[in-house]
Amino acid sequence: MRGIRSLNSLPKRCYAAARRSEALTEPLSARAPSKAAALTPQNVQVSKLPNGLVIASLENNSPLSRVGVFVKAGSRYEGLENQGVSHVLRLAANLTTKGASGFKICRSVEALGGSLSVTSSRETTVYTADCLRHHLDTLLECLVDVTASQDFRPWEVNDLTSRVKIDKALALQCPQIGVVEKLHEAAYKNALSNSLYCPDYMVGHVSHTQLQSFVEDTFTTGRMALVGLGVEHSVLRQEGEGLLSARGGTGAPVAKAVYRGGEVRMHNNNDLVHALITSEGGVSGSAEANAFCVLQRILGAGPHVKRGSNITSRLSQGIAKATTQPFDASAFNASYSDSGLFGVYTIAQADAAGEVIKAAVAQVSSVAEGNVSDADVTRAKNQMKADYLMSIESSEGLLEEMGAQALTTLSYQPPEAVLQTIDAVTHGDVVQAAKKFVDGKKTMAASGHLVNTPFVDEV
Repeated sequence: MRGIRSLNSLPKRCYAAARRSEALTEPLSARAPSKAAALTPQNVQVSKLPNGLVIASLENNSPLSRVGVFVKAGSRYEGLENQGVSHVLRLAANLTTKGASGFKICRSVEALGGSLSVTSSRETTVYTADCLRHHLDTLLECLVDVTASQDFRPWEVNDLTSRVKIDKALALQCPQIGVVEKLHEAAYKNALSNSLYCPDYMVGHVSHTQLQSFVEDTFTTGRMALVGLGVEHSVLRQEGEGLLSARGGTGAPVAKAVYRGGEVRMHNNNDLVHALITSEGGVSGSAEANAFCVLQRILGAGPHVKRGSNITSRLSQGIAKATTQPFDASAFNASYSDSGLFGVYTIAQADAAGEVIKAAVAQVSSVAEGNVSDADVTRAKNQMKADYLMSIESSEGLLEEMGAQALTTLSYQPPEAVLQTIDAVTHGDVVQAAKKFVDGKKTMAASGHLVNTPFVDEV
């Protein structure tokens, strides 16, 4: 027996070396070459079920399937009595449900070699799962269980308090996030003014009943979209008609965001002043929003290369003429279903903050006066188209694009149609967008040693 084991351990290259002296001149005629079945490309399919659930899928014949449940359940749907509930809900995705314990869900996903993640914004909460496609049925059961059978137990919700504190503290260590959060708080009276993170006075006070009530109001089929890549459309329809049918209805009414403008100043000892000044922008998906996107790239949307500089942008070149101090500047643009924000974000030394902010706003005013060439507009549109096409090259980006369109428009525009809408932006549209910023009511958020930072009415 020991000798047989030693034969099995012989290196395979010994057998290959014995064949080198003989030339293989004749093909293996005994074996016919196998012909792989042709994989026919498919387009994105979108359908709406009688219960209101939107189904979108793309069968791309990938060995990896990726499925997402998109829900209109972001922080904008919180009320005064349940501030921070969406933040806690995002962290509660791995808790026990009515069908399985959190431990079972975790082990089941790991056994499939898959993953399950949750992200949220001011408007949507997205549950995403992926695995090899022959394990898709089991993964879908886990995904639907997490999104449609929540069972918030008081002791498990209480244990989330420390995670809420850590998650918020880590996020707000970044000054940019803090400035953007405070900007929304000052810009809107309701809805979009709600923070992505639980306010301090609500940490540890979001109860299991508030979580359950929020889910019942928002996690309904009329506010959901089930999106899949590498999965047949009929499979998703079956899941939507079956397991998600218990969440029927349109949910609670949605309050429209009301823009008001304002200012928030966060004083500290930081030598770098982060300042963001905006006006109301365009609604997501509108022609005006596309014009603001083109304007953003004309001014400078940030470096396109990792750890690269932004010195070639219009904002940087204009500010460099006003100060010799180091700085960073880029255009800011955020679009939502019923509003938007557009402006300039600057980072500068405390002594030069005022010069940098005023020089950045002056560049937008220059565009509003018509000081922008057709070549600049064309170049910005090409950058916008390149950014869009590169974003949907990955499965994550494509799934996000399909889900966003399915949830808002109940349809899907192919890339060719999206590129046409970008090409439709004219020179006059860009100038008009810049005028809207200049003439609109301003909102400003600033953080740092603000001794030389102007107020919003002084810009």
